[in-house]
Amino acid sequence: MLDFDQFCYVIRFFLLFLAGRICPFTGKKANRANKVSFSNHKTKKLQFVNLQYKRVWWEAGKRYVKLRLSTKALKTIEKNGLDAVAKKAGIDLRKK
Repeated sequence: MLDFDQFCYVIRFFLLFLAGRICPFTGKKANRANKVSFSNHKTKKLQFVNLQYKRVWWEAGKRYVKLRLSTKALKTIEKNGLDAVAKKAGIDLRKK
């Protein structure tokens, strides 16, 4: 039988895959970590990726594209450009 903490962990684990909290550009996903109390009691927790909805100007398409991406991917897009990052990740921007 599962206790409440284990049950919550299982539910969060399934929500991770159902909600799709993965960055399509970098492939970043949730990290399993320990939550450590003052008494050094460790319980499992998930550290989620910082995903943001962002409108990004796509120069080749001459329009804005609404994306859900991590802040790390946003910095990479600002540095290398949207076309280069999307091509490397294998994402077709015409569908968005």
